[in-house]
Amino acid sequence: MLLYYITDRTAFPGDEPTRRIRLLDKIAEAATQGIDYIQLREKDLSPRDLEALAREAMDVIRRLRTENRELRTVLLINSRTDIAIATCANGVHLQSNDISPQEVRAAWQKSCGAGALAREIRPQNPLIAVSCHSPQEVAQAASNQATFAVFAPVFEKKDTQTAGLEALAQACRAPIPVLALGGVTLQNTQSCLQAGAAGVAAIRLFQENDIATVVRELRV
Repeated sequence: MLLYYITDRTAFPGDEPTRRIRLLDKIAEAATQGIDYIQLREKDLSPRDLEALAREAMDVIRRLRTENRELRTVLLINSRTDIAIATCANGVHLQSNDISPQEVRAAWQKSCGAGALAREIRPQNPLIAVSCHSPQEVAQAASNQATFAVFAPVFEKKDTQTAGLEALAQACRAPIPVLALGGVTLQNTQSCLQAGAAGVAAIRLFQENDIATVVRELRV
């Protein structure tokens, strides 16, 4: 089961420096416990501040990988391909109205060609997740060569009509992995998998709980 943690440092108590520390600690916890993907989704930050935070997050993940070569957690940057490239992140998460996966790959390959050092430290093939809200959007993401889709909202989202498990099942017929997002809990994850999802994505499930406990419950 693929597990996808979406960050939200504003949910942590305290001032901004405290929230950043808490977020980096949670990223370290997620990586240590085997979360597959972490999406840095701090929409309120300026590009400069987001880049600085992304660098810190990548430093945390690299350090943990040095200590344990078996760790496979990767970092995706929400919407900002330029920041993902600049910080040597593993890829991007695109919103439904963002640029296409093809445009991301073109920018990535152009940057990776900029000298031997760039080719050495930056992933050659970016991971590209796409937010989708209908089976048709998932099919389009697959056609556009996205790595996987995040389908939402399955169970809940404030002021938004939920898609439900039937739409999730239809979306999962696409030839790329589909992760379920929106009100995902320990209790309803199994129904997402039964609908065909390759895994689940969440903010609160991971950020508000002990990740080791969550992973153990989900991957029994």
